[in-house]
Amino acid sequence: MNIKKSILVRVRIAFLAICLFACAIVYKVVAIQFMDGAKWKEISKERRIHYQPVFATRGNIYSDNESILATSLPFYRVAFDPTVSDAEVFNAGVDSLSLLLSRYFKDRPEEYYRRKIKNARHAGRRYIRLNGRQVDYQAKKMMAKWPIFRSGKNKGGVIFEKVEKRFKPFGILADRTVGFINEDKNGAGLEYSFNSDLAGTDGEALFERIAGGNKQINDGTEVQPQHGYDIRTTLDINLQDVAENALYKTLEKTDADHGCVILMEVKTGEIKAIVNLGKTTGGYIEDYNYAVGSQGRTEPGSTFKLASMMAMFEYTNNALSLGDTVDTGKGTYRIKNTTMSDSKHGGNGKITVQQVFEKSSNIGVAKLMEKTFGNNPQAYIDYLHKFGLDNTLGFQMDGEARPFMKNPSDRTWYGTTLTSMGIGYELKISPLQTLAFYNAVANNGVKVQPIIVKQISKADKVIQSFKTRVLVDKICSDETLKKLKTMMEGVVENGTAKNILSADYKVAGKTGTARKVKDGRYVRSYSASFAGYFPADNPKYSCIVIIDDPKGVNVYGGDAAAPVFKELADKAYARDLAMHRPLKDRVVANKESLPQISAGSFDDLSLICNKIGISNHPNVSPDEEWIKVEPAKRSLNFKPNPVLGGLVPDVTGMTLRDALYILGNQHLQVKVEGAGKRVKQQSLEPGVAIDKEKQITIVLS
Repeated sequence: MNIKKSILVRVRIAFLAICLFACAIVYKVVAIQFMDGAKWKEISKERRIHYQPVFATRGNIYSDNESILATSLPFYRVAFDPTVSDAEVFNAGVDSLSLLLSRYFKDRPEEYYRRKIKNARHAGRRYIRLNGRQVDYQAKKMMAKWPIFRSGKNKGGVIFEKVEKRFKPFGILADRTVGFINEDKNGAGLEYSFNSDLAGTDGEALFERIAGGNKQINDGTEVQPQHGYDIRTTLDINLQDVAENALYKTLEKTDADHGCVILMEVKTGEIKAIVNLGKTTGGYIEDYNYAVGSQGRTEPGSTFKLASMMAMFEYTNNALSLGDTVDTGKGTYRIKNTTMSDSKHGGNGKITVQQVFEKSSNIGVAKLMEKTFGNNPQAYIDYLHKFGLDNTLGFQMDGEARPFMKNPSDRTWYGTTLTSMGIGYELKISPLQTLAFYNAVANNGVKVQPIIVKQISKADKVIQSFKTRVLVDKICSDETLKKLKTMMEGVVENGTAKNILSADYKVAGKTGTARKVKDGRYVRSYSASFAGYFPADNPKYSCIVIIDDPKGVNVYGGDAAAPVFKELADKAYARDLAMHRPLKDRVVANKESLPQISAGSFDDLSLICNKIGISNHPNVSPDEEWIKVEPAKRSLNFKPNPVLGGLVPDVTGMTLRDALYILGNQHLQVKVEGAGKRVKQQSLEPGVAIDKEKQITIVLS
């Protein structure tokens, strides 16, 4: 066989093989399509249909007045089954629908949507997602009225797939406290701590896998989801806002690393505001719960001196008096191999126990600690345990830090540990635990558990309530409490927090300035704090402020932290009339100190004097409208100040409102100068004839 015939044979064999292979493929296609088609369609359908969860709606988080702190808002993906609608409806509406989609999403031209919809209908696709962007409920209602869509899901083919997103109406306010939870069920704050209540129980339903997504099959076998419960917190939105703004301003001013504020009701332990702000490149944000968590657990410094003084009073059966003296020397004191110093240059010399606390003398407290517990340091630790300072509070939010305290049996207990602990070093405690202790003093010795969630509910039905829980029935004796309250009031009236003294209400508290540890050594970097309560004579709120690592000159507790306390306290006092003293009680006891009243309306001034209990002698006719006031030794004398037509009246001593009223009625042109509450002088002499072309100038002071 020559080469040519050999090649032809090979080509014919290859061609025959290809033909046989093609025939086999055709046969297999025919067999699958027609002979075994029903079987494969059933298998395909079984694999397309599957169960998947139907997620429950997450519960809401509310403030104490039912304002929503966090809620789930519905958003929707817009999908479409273009095969559902009949040809007449589809052809009449597809152009308008495409135009509306293009105008709403503003990402593709009208032609793109028209082609996408028509191609899908031609191909028999029962599901297409028209746009990846989610729309809100109002947009969904609007789209449901569009051409084709208005025929509904069964006739128009529109599919709105619900997707819920967590929304915080107050933005970053209490952001870390409200918290978050991610897809892995990890998170922080209330969202994480109460996730089992908020999450609810997911349901289940049959879904069919179709091109572009899944389509639910409502065949009656679906299990409906059980939506989550709502939780109501104790937070007051208004006080939370004030606390956050006050802290933010101070952190910016001092360029501090971070800070926190907690405001709590004394009797109930309900937290009304809790702010945690940490420094970032763009300012300060709520990045960690410093008030409760382990990163906020630090050496408290001088705020812990309250616990040390309480322990000493109790141990000595109150033989230790506030009037006892301590020689603090010239400001330095050698203890073992270390030197302790006071903040005042040159020292405080010999001072009373009251002054030791007011001036926050480290040396004074150290000497008292040595004298009281030097031979029995375990007794001091036992008292701290009795006060509950060694245990967690069982706070409702996850992540509460455990206090760290040494014992004399520990290997790390040194010769200086007792005095160091006495002034707030060599131990660690969180701001919340410090506040709970101060709150116990304000609450007449009853230590209550701080709470931030008041109840769990479903609609109007309360599922679980959280009541005030007492942790320690009586933290110390009444005599000790009396001394501690006097000492803390003295700190504000005479000591390191005189800058927050208020004329309207009394404050009791203690400043703290603790040196920080870096690389195992104390450095000149501080944590400034102030803890206390108000009004001191009938406490309603307790509060603690921490400013960590402030820079500049205002690094002490009285300069950095106390003003934040004052701003928040002023706001809380102003909005709570129940805390206000009656006007009569606010009059100075010495009646020689009389109000600065010199002129005004007879009726108004008589009413004021009667209300606040000031003796007055109205030597004027009851018909007299305007009067002058002359102060006597213990009373006020009223004299007539007639306003006669055509003559310039005497308005000196009057309020601006009264002066403008009188001068206006006399048709005088008035010019006002100065800033003040009362008229100091007037340019036209009283009693002269009025010249309407002249202007009268009144000067306020």
